[in-house]
Amino acid sequence: MIELELTSRSAQRVRFGISPLEEAMGAMQVILGRRRHPAYLPWLRTARDRAEELPIDGLRRVFSARHYITDFLSPPPEGPETTAAEQLAEIRRTPPEQVAAELAMVDADLGDLADDPARARDRLADEMAIVWSDLLETHWPRLRAVLSDDIGYRSRLLAEGGIRLVLADLHPRVRLAGDQVLIDVRSRSRIRLDRRGLLLIPATFAWPGVGVMVVPPWQPSLLYPARGVGRLWATPRDPDKRLAAALGRTKAALLTALDEPASTSALAARLGLAPGTVSAHLTALRDVGILTANRTGHEVRYRRSELGDSLLTGIG
Repeated sequence: MIELELTSRSAQRVRFGISPLEEAMGAMQVILGRRRHPAYLPWLRTARDRAEELPIDGLRRVFSARHYITDFLSPPPEGPETTAAEQLAEIRRTPPEQVAAELAMVDADLGDLADDPARARDRLADEMAIVWSDLLETHWPRLRAVLSDDIGYRSRLLAEGGIRLVLADLHPRVRLAGDQVLIDVRSRSRIRLDRRGLLLIPATFAWPGVGVMVVPPWQPSLLYPARGVGRLWATPRDPDKRLAAALGRTKAALLTALDEPASTSALAARLGLAPGTVSAHLTALRDVGILTANRTGHEVRYRRSELGDSLLTGIG
């Protein structure tokens, strides 16, 4: 059990981030059979064979660990806009002594990898870049759309009811007891959160587990499975033909897809359309009152209005 003790200051510093390299690490765990979800299968069918050809022997050794796979290989993101390139640069800036300390905690046969921490850091950074570019980068708009939707949902919960409401359905192994965030994992530690607070990181390749980053000096972070993973590679629901005839197929598809609020980029990734095309159609639907739009952070999220709901209900 890991206990994260909230203070009055840290409780006000709960924020969200998106970690491309955490997705890369999770994807490797899926390939190795450590994490499973039916939604991964369409991606896994091609990714598994491709991964066997990649020159990533150092990472294979690290990922063979059962319990600890380092933190420096997926440095905590600054926020939802952090890029893989920024995280890779952060890996390469990790002090050799930090690399050595974390590699010493990895419960796997690392061979001679730990003999030269600086060299190991650079080698593993190069291999993480290969995993990212060869296995995930082309899928990133789709993955990021799911992560952004999750953050939008939980940001509303945070505004409505604070951290207690956010954690209520985050993961079965996570709960709030008084001023303690309790995470039911194998490790045992008690950490008093400082002024940096707690970073919450949704991940598409985290299912079914939950992870915690508490190794100093990294930002204390809680990794959890994002909502909506089941739709990652699902075929979008076809709009009703009558609705498509009235509104046009693209507008009808967007209206049908908005069961939950979503951004332009998320809808574009989900429907395989150009963001500019989606933006124009969303604006047209908003202007006639079929959709509403609200800004969340840097994104504008669209949702069906009562009129939009009634249109779908009327043809159901």
